[in-house]
Amino acid sequence: MTTTVYARVESPLGELLLVGETVADGPEAAGAGGVAGVRLRSLSMPGQKGGAAVQDGWRHAPGAFAEVARQLEAYFAGRSTRFDVPLAEGAGTEFQRRVWASLESIPYGSTVSYGEVAARVGSSGAGVRAVGTAIGRNPLLVVRPCHRVIGADGALRGYAGGLERKKLLLGIEGGAG
Repeated sequence: MTTTVYARVESPLGELLLVGETVADGPEAAGAGGVAGVRLRSLSMPGQKGGAAVQDGWRHAPGAFAEVARQLEAYFAGRSTRFDVPLAEGAGTEFQRRVWASLESIPYGSTVSYGEVAARVGSSGAGVRAVGTAIGRNPLLVVRPCHRVIGADGALRGYAGGLERKKLLLGIEGGAG
C-alpha cells in the first residue's frame, strides 16, 4: 500500500513541488539516501508544462522530503553535483524510461544534443523528435538532468520549466548557458 505525499520547497527556480510515494513495508520501506520509506515521483516548478498539481487525498508531509530538500539546497549552492534519492518506479513508457535513464548518465557540467541522446537509446534520425517529447515528459526536473540536453547547434531548446530556468541550471553547473 502506498500513499502519495507532497511538500513545497523554495529554490532559485521558484517554489518546487515535490511529490512522492510512501512505502508501507517490506525491504523497500527503509529507502535510500536517508529518505526512509519515500520515493520521489515528481519535482515540478511553477508554470511548468505538464507539471504536477496537488490532488485530493495527497498528504502534506514536508518532513518526508527533508533529505531531498537538503540535496537540492546543496546543488543550488554549488556544493553538490549529484542526487542520491530513491525514485518511484513505473512512470512513463518503456521508451521514455530508456531516454530518462540516458539523461541520468550525462555528467554534471556537461551538455549533449538531442541527437546524441537519440543515438544512445537507438532512436537516431527521425527518432530525435520522439526523444525530445520523452525528455519533455520527464517528471523529475533538476534531479533527472534534462536541462543538460541542448540543440545540435549549441542553442538552448525546449525545457518544461522554461528556457530561463534551463539557462540558470546550466549556469549553476558551469555549462553552456
